Amino acid sequence: MPLSLLPFGAVLPATVYSLLSLWCGWRFFRGQASECRGQDVAISILKPVKGLEEDSYENFASFCRQQYDAPVQVIFAVTSASDPVIPIIRQLMADFPNLDISLQINATIHGPNSKVSNLINAYPQVKYDLLMVCDSDIRVTPTFLRSVTAHFGDPQMGLVSSPYRSSKVFGVATALEALAFTSEMIPNVLVARQLEGLSFALGAAMTFRRRALDDIGGLPALVDYLADDYQLGHQVNRAGWKLALDRQPVESILRPETMAGILQRQLRWARTMRVSRPGGYLASGITLPGLAILLALFTGPLPEALAAIVLLYSVRLSVTTCFSRYWLADRLLPAWGWLLPLRDLLAFATWLFSFLGNRVSWRGQRFIVRPGGRLSPLD
Repeated sequence: MPLSLLPFGAVLPATVYSLLSLWCGWRFFRGQASECRGQDVAISILKPVKGLEEDSYENFASFCRQQYDAPVQVIFAVTSASDPVIPIIRQLMADFPNLDISLQINATIHGPNSKVSNLINAYPQVKYDLLMVCDSDIRVTPTFLRSVTAHFGDPQMGLVSSPYRSSKVFGVATALEALAFTSEMIPNVLVARQLEGLSFALGAAMTFRRRALDDIGGLPALVDYLADDYQLGHQVNRAGWKLALDRQPVESILRPETMAGILQRQLRWARTMRVSRPGGYLASGITLPGLAILLALFTGPLPEALAAIVLLYSVRLSVTTCFSRYWLADRLLPAWGWLLPLRDLLAFATWLFSFLGNRVSWRGQRFIVRPGGRLSPLD
């Protein structure tokens, strides 16, 4: 290959992958709001909570304002009676007295994953056969429950995940994290769904049948893993149940944060995915735009390298704009589009550093992530 063409060869995998994600996104989002439609069914929502999030009350209240005709039970699980979130939950119970809202306080530890321990403690209070586990920083629209539960008109449907976005950011650091959802995570999930089929769950909001959970050994089957969401979906799928991704995104409410905190979380996610899906994670490196930028700069003359990078980002910006403006509707672009190359370089650096160790920090503790994703405490 002539030297002048090498930079274009360097950006080809990332460019083709971006176009592939555009096609997968178009196929997914062009459909109706859900695959199946049926009557609303009773559901129990488990919300593990620790500390305050950005605007916690409105996050919680969005689940209480649903346009939904069946019974809804909301269980807040807290580990400490002194947690500052408890007055918010009690205010919510007072403001929605006709709803079935309860607070469970239990500090019992069942394994290294404290979130799953919290869920195990609250699980005996569950009333209904359809369950949801939803993070405390998630906010939803009034039609959210109707959208996700409609998939369970299929008796073989075991679990439904919801894609997520972040529309409100607080400067460059949080914009970089929000862009990761729009430009990387959701496109990657849709490519995997189209090419391999869905075999994992997204943890922001997971809705599943109690029978499917029982088939994998219940919540205790997840307590030794850091990526409990991935494991829940993976194990339910292996047990013979179908998985689905709903088309209605939920909102992950970010809060002001330092770049160091965000980088630490990104590295934790990367190392967790590396040990959970080692082959696929390793292969994903060749499609990373950050790698393409560096290869283009070092494989040919500078004018051709810059031309190749401009070609790549004409595609990247177009594809990410489709996700941002039309499908996920986070409206991050065009205002934050200038950060996309930096986001891509950060993603490549995170991918690279994920191979340099197995230690992660999570919820104030340090762990080693073992092969397969199991956790071993260091402290």
